[in-house]
Amino acid sequence: MGNVFGGKSRPSRVTEQDKAVLQLKQQRDKLKQYQKRITLHQEKEHLLAKQLLKDGRKEKALLLLKKKRYQDQLLDKTENQISNIERMVQDIEFMQIELKVIEGLQAGNDCLKSMHQIMSIEDVERILDETQEAIEYQKEIDDMLAGALTQEDEDAVLAELEAITGGEDVALPDVPTEPITEAERTQPERRRAKNTEREMLSA
Repeated sequence: MGNVFGGKSRPSRVTEQDKAVLQLKQQRDKLKQYQKRITLHQEKEHLLAKQLLKDGRKEKALLLLKKKRYQDQLLDKTENQISNIERMVQDIEFMQIELKVIEGLQAGNDCLKSMHQIMSIEDVERILDETQEAIEYQKEIDDMLAGALTQEDEDAVLAELEAITGGEDVALPDVPTEPITEAERTQPERRRAKNTEREMLSA
């Protein structure tokens, strides 16, 4: 029947490295179980050897002690194997992290290359030159607006002002010093109201 919902099955994200790490950890656990079983067996045989010595069965007790000695050597080898397996697991897991870092760096490099292809060095230099020209042009305008004129410009402005006024001082009205009355304040408003009413009637 395939997938119940008819969709495509998702690809497995378990890599060969993940499978290898899992197998190594399973083997490590089996070795630890073996260690535990041998250790318990040794403890029982050690007690049995004591009992045999009490019973005067020295040769049987000696045989058990030799067997224990051999098992001690097996335990040492097992411990070394466990250490090697754990070291290998750590190396594989660290390599997986390094691979992810390298993949990230590669993606970053590809992104930078694509961006460099979009904008070349010549484009950057052209944009910088245009920007510098625009800044200098704006500075010239700012200096002119700020009054940074030469003496010749100042003389030309005064001459133009002299020509406009016809050589005579222009009289300006004095600023009123008396307070504005309520009638004077409302007069413009009344005038605007009348104009509005007149416009509505003529419409």
